[in-house]
Amino acid sequence: MTEIVLLHHIRGLTTGVLALADTLRAAGHTVHTPDLFDGRTFGSIEEGAAYAGDVGFATVRAQGVAAVGEHPGASVVAGISMGVVAAQEAAQTLPGIRAALLYEAFVDPATFGSWPDGVAVQVHGMDADPFFAEEGDLAAARAFAEGRADADVFDYPGSSHLFLDASLESYDPDATALVVERSLDLLGRLG
Repeated sequence: MTEIVLLHHIRGLTTGVLALADTLRAAGHTVHTPDLFDGRTFGSIEEGAAYAGDVGFATVRAQGVAAVGEHPGASVVAGISMGVVAAQEAAQTLPGIRAALLYEAFVDPATFGSWPDGVAVQVHGMDADPFFAEEGDLAAARAFAEGRADADVFDYPGSSHLFLDASLESYDPDATALVVERSLDLLGRLG
């Protein structure tokens, strides 16, 4: 099975992020969940953003990339929202990564250079999410994926952000089940 590093979102390493990791583990995968906020979780996106701003978003991103690097056997990186930035940088810059699961965010790959050949990617998010769709991530992901056999963009009806986190009010169990199914399909194809 596959070794994965899953990087949490702006509200921290919540029980919902850990539950998502457990779901992937239940399918036979090894999943590491580094805590980029040193045990802190936040009651809102704004509180988490204020903390990350105080620490420095670049610092948090660098910690995420370093956390991926601490697991040289990991061939898949995954991130949720804020965690996508570090996950995507790791996918583009670290050796041995074969796939990226980018949940609820996407960054123009030119930010970190070019997308490496042979690294598959899935991008998942809601079609009316103010942070994903309305800020341009969805359109950028679609443009990037066009004509690429190893890139898939999946959008789900709704406007919730952090819909994959079962511990939050924004959780959408039906959309999450479909995200997990599609993610497991990609992981299964990796061998």
